[in-house]
Amino acid sequence: MKHFEVEASLRTDLGKKATKKIRKEGNIPCVIYGKDEVVHFHTAQSAVRKLIYTPEVMFADIKIDGKVKTATIKDIQFHPVSDLILHIDFYEVDDNTPIKIQIPIVVKGNSPGVKAGGKLKLNNRKITVKGLMSDIPDTFTIDISPLKIGDAIRVKNLQSDKLEFVDPKSNVVVIISSARGVAADEEGDNEEEGAEGAETTSEETAAE
Repeated sequence: MKHFEVEASLRTDLGKKATKKIRKEGNIPCVIYGKDEVVHFHTAQSAVRKLIYTPEVMFADIKIDGKVKTATIKDIQFHPVSDLILHIDFYEVDDNTPIKIQIPIVVKGNSPGVKAGGKLKLNNRKITVKGLMSDIPDTFTIDISPLKIGDAIRVKNLQSDKLEFVDPKSNVVVIISSARGVAADEEGDNEEEGAEGAETTSEETAAE
């Protein structure tokens, strides 16, 4: 996965007055949550635009007063009116500990179902994976060449030697529906996924 460099400065004053001054100067107060420490810093609005306003998913190499920390974005707060970035939380990562992250899905191949008049439906544009930082790809490619009308690829059908797929196994990722659709089948899937998804989410939350 690509890395994006961010120039930043360490924060020594964490009070509301100092935070207001940082924002007034066109900067963003930020935090990196690491294993051993929490680091407060600030960076310019312009320094993170290409990191945030992009469909790509990238690691941030944050250079704080000469020291570099690699991180992923955990949360972003926007101003409700101006949409200016008010605060960013980062989560520090390293190449020895598996991380959980969403990456874009790319579809390839010519589906016989689509050629026969079926409609390709991609239920989600991203999928949640878990793996080492060096093993996380820019995208995950799904081959739809075998799919006929009514066929679907679920999370449980996905394969990777280096990645674990975190989303509920029964979730439909790609489906080829007919002109009428496969509404009954999809509704059944959704009911099943809802129950299993809720159970899996609680397990994941507990594990984290």
